Amino acid sequence: MKKIINSPETVVEDMLRGIVAANPQLALAEGMSVIYRKEMSKKVGLVSGGGSGHEPAHAGYVGRGMLDAAVSGNVFSSPDPERILEAIKRADSGKGVLLIIKNYSGDCMNFTMAQELAEMEDIEVDYVIVRDDVAVEDSLHSTGRRGIAGTVFVHKICGAMAETGGSLEQVKAVAEKTIANVRSIGMALSSCTIPAIGKPGFALAEDEMEIGMGIHGEPGVGRCKIMPAKELAEVMLDRIIRDFDKDGGIGGEVSLMVNGYGATPLMELFILNAEVGNILHEKGVTIYKTYVGNYMTALDMAGSSITLLRMDEELKSLLDAVVDTPALKGGA
Repeated sequence: MKKIINSPETVVEDMLRGIVAANPQLALAEGMSVIYRKEMSKKVGLVSGGGSGHEPAHAGYVGRGMLDAAVSGNVFSSPDPERILEAIKRADSGKGVLLIIKNYSGDCMNFTMAQELAEMEDIEVDYVIVRDDVAVEDSLHSTGRRGIAGTVFVHKICGAMAETGGSLEQVKAVAEKTIANVRSIGMALSSCTIPAIGKPGFALAEDEMEIGMGIHGEPGVGRCKIMPAKELAEVMLDRIIRDFDKDGGIGGEVSLMVNGYGATPLMELFILNAEVGNILHEKGVTIYKTYVGNYMTALDMAGSSITLLRMDEELKSLLDAVVDTPALKGGA
């Protein structure tokens, strides 16, 4: 294992100190792995987080127009309720706090436990659960669909609504609207190496890829031979579009995110982006806004995910709003 670290045991705190050193508008709650905005805004607070290893998610999205605090667990491990409670307190201005949770059993359990602890201290807290991964069948009897890169759209749109002065109920409502309209699927060309383990978690042959791979290395829908970017885009989009068809269809306008998993060159992401755009154009779908880069990674995994968000005028306005965080900036 070759990594630029001090020790596998200290990678998370060392990383968070580095984020704060590069972004003086942020602060770190030492020993709690919570990054928060130094200047607390007088609005609904937004908190997200989860296991580390997905950078820039989630600490990279703390700032104006997105999150107020983010809590990091160990690599690929949910943070405990005490740390999540610390993040809630750092985000609470008295207007209530919304937790944005990715749909994994550990995160769901620990974040909702932290909600109960916060309410015992008279902090109003609500939550939403993101489940955008169409590679996993949704089910009421299991954890169901995983939350992956579509979570970033939820952060952005909720953050914009909160900045307008929206109530906790209004911010939650637009979060649920975004969740209902976002779909993602990933693929992998290689495994990743968790620092504490020191070796890849699984192996793919030189001529293999896996479609539907999760951001922690969870199995996808199947392995297949390497295919050209055009064919890969067709396979991935087909699953997303078929899922939209269960709920009224893809519609005429979407925003697109082509997300890298950590070890994929931008050259390859842009090639995939071009092929996705061509296919959507052929289907009569307009791309309102495009994001290409590393937004929710899986350490050093080679691979990518595609996310589509169905747009309407409200979502356009909120997606266009000003955002100023370490990992995402823009708006007018």
